[in-house]
Amino acid sequence: MTDEHIDIATAWTALGGEPSLLPEVSTVVREGALAARLPVRELARACVGACALAGAEWGARRAGLARAPEVTVDDGAVATAFHSERHLRVDGRATSPFAPLSRFWRTADGWVRTHANYPHHRARLLGALGLTADAAPQTVEAVLAERPALEVEETVCAAGGLAVALRTPGEWAAHEQGRALRARPLVERERLDDAPARAPLPLPETPLLPMAGLRVLDLTRVIAGPASTRALALLGADVLRIDSPRLPEIPDQHLDMDFGKRSTTLDLTAPGDRAAFEDLLASADVLVTGYRPGALDRLGLSAPALAERRPGLVVAQLSAWGAYGPWGGRRGFDSLVQVATGIAVTEGTADGRPGALPAQALDHGTGYLMAAAVLRSLTDQTERGGSRLLRFALARTAAWLAGDGTPAGGTVAASPAPPYEDASPWLAETDSGAGRLRYALPPVRFAGSPTTWDRPPGTWGADAARWR
Repeated sequence: MTDEHIDIATAWTALGGEPSLLPEVSTVVREGALAARLPVRELARACVGACALAGAEWGARRAGLARAPEVTVDDGAVATAFHSERHLRVDGRATSPFAPLSRFWRTADGWVRTHANYPHHRARLLGALGLTADAAPQTVEAVLAERPALEVEETVCAAGGLAVALRTPGEWAAHEQGRALRARPLVERERLDDAPARAPLPLPETPLLPMAGLRVLDLTRVIAGPASTRALALLGADVLRIDSPRLPEIPDQHLDMDFGKRSTTLDLTAPGDRAAFEDLLASADVLVTGYRPGALDRLGLSAPALAERRPGLVVAQLSAWGAYGPWGGRRGFDSLVQVATGIAVTEGTADGRPGALPAQALDHGTGYLMAAAVLRSLTDQTERGGSRLLRFALARTAAWLAGDGTPAGGTVAASPAPPYEDASPWLAETDSGAGRLRYALPPVRFAGSPTTWDRPPGTWGADAARWR
């Protein structure tokens, strides 16, 4: 598998970045990092590099620097960060990214993968299969072994659960959703109006915090969306994560993904909580959403409606399958996208057993790409104004990884280094309300940038619904 279509320059071009900034980027190449048949290391490097470059560009603009600070992308730091959920320790306790019912299963004619980490997804899966809430994995295994994979997929999805039948790359290429995705750019960027530019206050040069003084509403869950806002928090943003009180986050997932942020809960259907949200929106600079397409529109949170109430807002929207095509309204996660798009076949074994990428690379990669697009939009706004809409899909990132014909944008300087064998140089520890945390350091680095977050994650949902 060639990796010529995966590089920092390609990601930078997709973001509308200025090619002249690419000489400011250098990479530290480490063999063994994110090893796979597909160019996972190159994708991870490209997404993180584009994020760091966008941060350096925006920071230079705000600090009045003549040129962007130099960016360094180290494969070791990137690989460790892409495994952040696996490296997390809480008072020495290891965490588990997947629940017992989130796995591959043999079916009557192939394979299916389910996702049931959240209690409501587990309940929908078991209900769709006609099983009781206490059904054991062995019972699920026996039921699925008697059913065709596509039948399981449709039945579970119709019930609001998550199951995807294994497809080959060719089958996905012929699928209507696969064709719709390939017709879209890697990063969808849209100007919504002619709102005037809001010039942010200038910054000191050290430490260089490009997002200092800017406010981000984080309406995301799981990995990709939270990873994007975690990167923005690293760079100085006041990030307030908002969840429904009826949908608590998995505790370990919160501890991994919410460094540098605050967390609150609001019921947007309750008048008092909705008023609190509108107060927050009135002075927000960025809003990031990670719910399936259309889920928030009925609450008046479509991008045009948000921009009408807060002109100049940057809205970044994430979905699994894209906001179009027959699967546009489906739920999805990184592991399921790998199965549908043929990645699990490509990474599988010779005897036909499906495999997986060495990390949740679609999630992490798309997250850093989202943060990069937000930073680039803020830079672009200083010259041209306008509210902005940015759209991302995990399945579109998967198409890039698999070789979708996206042309390479150029090259950056690279230097070889010892192979990636030990993550410890890129791990750190800190105290938190949940205990002593071991965590992966952020891979986004440029001259003068912070080396870690200014605060550990607090208690999920415990912060007040107001800006700092």
